[in-house]
Amino acid sequence: MDQEELKQKLTAEQYAVTQEAATERPFSGQYDDFYQEGLYVDVVSGEPLFSSRDKYDAGCGWPSFTKPVAKDQVTENFDDTYGMHRTEVLSQQAKSHLGHVFTDGPKDKGGLRYCINSAALKFIPASELARSGYERYIELFKD
Repeated sequence: MDQEELKQKLTAEQYAVTQEAATERPFSGQYDDFYQEGLYVDVVSGEPLFSSRDKYDAGCGWPSFTKPVAKDQVTENFDDTYGMHRTEVLSQQAKSHLGHVFTDGPKDKGGLRYCINSAALKFIPASELARSGYERYIELFKD
């Protein structure tokens, strides 16, 4: 999909976040205080990224996860913009900017905090995974 098609498909904020590495304002994203069971996918490509089972309230103002659905679903790049030393998180296929990963997450879950912009995500409820083409992920939500 070229940039003009993306501008038509995405909201201005989604485009700025995923294509220009912008950051939404803290506590403003639709998934920050959202805890429904399901799968979070890349808003650009639909590739699966995070499970609600790995989401937690870090109090930082953005959706936070302890890990991606699969390690190979995301790539990481060193980011030293704004004089900070951070690790940027991108979706594997679309190369959408998602947010950053930090080492201050829950120690009992591996110690990582994937701090992700809501604008980079689309949520698929667990009850709709099969009809949305994500049947392979149904197992994640069985107890």
